[in-house]
Amino acid sequence: MRELAERPEDVPAVFAERFNSGDPDALAQVYEDAAVLVLDPRTPLTGPDAHAANARLQGLGVPVSVRPRHVHTSGDLALLIVDWTIEGTGRDGQAVHIEGTATDVARRGPDGRWRYAVDNPFGTGAR
Repeated sequence: MRELAERPEDVPAVFAERFNSGDPDALAQVYEDAAVLVLDPRTPLTGPDAHAANARLQGLGVPVSVRPRHVHTSGDLALLIVDWTIEGTGRDGQAVHIEGTATDVARRGPDGRWRYAVDNPFGTGAR
């Protein structure tokens, strides 16, 4: 499995590989300890709640594909705009189609690796 990103533009690809592995612990490593996951703007998630939400999405058994659009870096912070899709047939045999344009913030840690500080998969889209 791919190591954590050494460049901010690689964070989405690392996320996708680890998401598609089906291993929630591997996916959780792509996030800072205090990272925020915004699946619903009214209830941002952190810690175990964020990891459980991602694990539920992984549990669909459908891969994510990512298409980074923009990466803007300032020092140890980066803003990433990423188009993504989860599409296929789920483990239950039902069609799955979820997509969005993420507005994410990644930060370089003391180890030089980049991780999500804020993962906002639906960006400014109404949810």
